[in-house]
Amino acid sequence: MKRLSLMLAAFAVTTTSHFALAQDVYPSRGIKLVVPFAAGGNTDLVGRLAASFLQNELGVSVVVENRAGAGGIIGTEAVVKSAPDGYTLCVCGNGPLTVAPWTEKVPYEPLKDLAPISLINTNPLVLIVNPKLEAKSAAELPALSKSTPNGLSYSTVGSGGLVTFSAEIFRVQTGANLVAVPYRGGALATTAVVSGEVQLSFANMSDAMGQISAGTVRPLAITTATRSPHTPDIPTLMELGLVSYPVMSWNALMAPAGTPQPIVDRLAILMDRMAKEDSIQKRMAIVGANSVANSPSEFTKMLHEESAQWGKALKEIGLRN
Repeated sequence: MKRLSLMLAAFAVTTTSHFALAQDVYPSRGIKLVVPFAAGGNTDLVGRLAASFLQNELGVSVVVENRAGAGGIIGTEAVVKSAPDGYTLCVCGNGPLTVAPWTEKVPYEPLKDLAPISLINTNPLVLIVNPKLEAKSAAELPALSKSTPNGLSYSTVGSGGLVTFSAEIFRVQTGANLVAVPYRGGALATTAVVSGEVQLSFANMSDAMGQISAGTVRPLAITTATRSPHTPDIPTLMELGLVSYPVMSWNALMAPAGTPQPIVDRLAILMDRMAKEDSIQKRMAIVGANSVANSPSEFTKMLHEESAQWGKALKEIGLRN
């Protein structure tokens, strides 16, 4: 009887250990990577690079799912509502996370409902115009917009994205007469400038680099505090004295809040490895972006600081709720 009890106890321990081990194995199935914007744009490009890298590193399928709408808010909300098990992740942009919550009601609390993993890339926005537009510099745009019946139209991506807020900061601080025309993704918004459907846009550099190189759009300025090393000849709006606030776009890997920390930490290590890959850095540089990474704690601190900065900036220019 004693031997039987010992055997049963050993079996129970072994079974429990195997069960716990099975629970700890991650990933054991495919991962869904939500991109909250349409295919072909900046975040989609970054999402597909990340998906390919993670798939190679983790040995499971990583599928990109585009959930466009409302400047990234719809897709971001979908991730917030997903199970916190590491199998639904987001390549999120900062528009829906640190900017939009100050200007509209969003169906989530970005700093509470998502688990920051790591930045993936950063890049400026660039003010581009249709080559036929008379303005040859950013400083000429306000006067031209006021003399044009109904003003100048600019393409944007939803109401809460950085494309919109870059344009609105410029409009408010220069007094330009600008009218927003929404599109479902950054690539579509840039194409609208090429075709002449709109006169200008504040596009992600990665959406615009190909068109700039082809001469199908004319770059007038970028939105960051300093010039980009990838486009050193393009001045910044701040150095031209047209705006007071810099704007930088970024994409990052995030998970639903409550995702186990070991999973978050493992993914962060992979993002750090990805940022150092020579092939990834070259792909990012082609579209004017910088390949970067940070730790979950560093990223969390950055999110709080950036959110506070946007709250202050939007209040000062009258765009905050």
